[in-house]
Amino acid sequence: MDAFYASVELRRRPELRGKPVVVCGSGPRAVVTTASYEARRMAGIHSAMPAAVARRRLPDAVYLTPDFPAYREASARVMEILRANVETVEVVGLDEAYLDLSDLFSPKATMRRIATEIRADLGLTCSVGISENRLLAKIVSELGKPAGLVVLSRAEALERFAGEPPGLVPGIGPKTVLKLERMDIGTLADLRAHDPAALERAFGPRLGRWLPARARFEDATPIAVERETKSQSAETTFDVDVADRGKMARHVASLAEELCRRLRSRELAGRTIGIKVRLDDWTNVSRSQTLDEPTNDPDVVTPTALALLQAYSPPRPVRLLGVRVAGFNDEPEAVADPQLQLGVG
Repeated sequence: MDAFYASVELRRRPELRGKPVVVCGSGPRAVVTTASYEARRMAGIHSAMPAAVARRRLPDAVYLTPDFPAYREASARVMEILRANVETVEVVGLDEAYLDLSDLFSPKATMRRIATEIRADLGLTCSVGISENRLLAKIVSELGKPAGLVVLSRAEALERFAGEPPGLVPGIGPKTVLKLERMDIGTLADLRAHDPAALERAFGPRLGRWLPARARFEDATPIAVERETKSQSAETTFDVDVADRGKMARHVASLAEELCRRLRSRELAGRTIGIKVRLDDWTNVSRSQTLDEPTNDPDVVTPTALALLQAYSPPRPVRLLGVRVAGFNDEPEAVADPQLQLGVG
């Protein structure tokens, strides 16, 4: 979906069309949820940018507080339209989904019809990328924004994106890009041509093999109708860093209670209880404990999270606290795949 949250707001506030609109919180540490294309063009405002930076860059923009119930309602209708037209749909967020078009006679015609139906029914636009696997489909969907439909084969993509930086590929994060640059790898073509043994020495065997495969746009991940829930979490970012241990404990207890309420509503229970702590110097620390039995009971999750917090004993004021439950379906949490770790930082 194109600038989804902002577009939902413009649908019910048509008088704002053509103006720079930014959806974000109001706290000193709030970040931009999304921005209209006018705001992006005028001041380079983008998702995850600190809201304070956005306000400095574009003080005359219209700033709106997020309305997630409205976004969830619009998202549900979009997904209904997708499922009515395509058998296999994997929803990966309120504004994004993968569709398996391999059995369709005319994928482009189908997607044009879907985009037209979404626009007519909801007044919202989407951008579509069609390619041979989900990695390329995601990359290609960005080429025609907004309201674009682009078809690109893997062979065409290898040529078209040869000179692009590795960060173009989802999952290759800024820290990995910097490390590649120090190895004189500045483009995807460089990465594809680099000595595989050198990459494995620099990044380890799994990641060293994964990077050039990603640069070749190889991806065998299937489209799944239902994605398995790996974990659930609740977290809060403080407007002012918190140094008081009692206040930290109260927030952890409140987060654990809220998380357990959500778990019970979804009939989920997990064996792994964890906390996330971000210190005032942006150091991120996580601690976890695996229980004998899965749980969603706040009388179990809360004291476990509090014990983890006490054992860690943050050495500096805290910027963010989070509580997490994982290891659903009575199985211990699996080790993350390397591509899921690359975007961190």
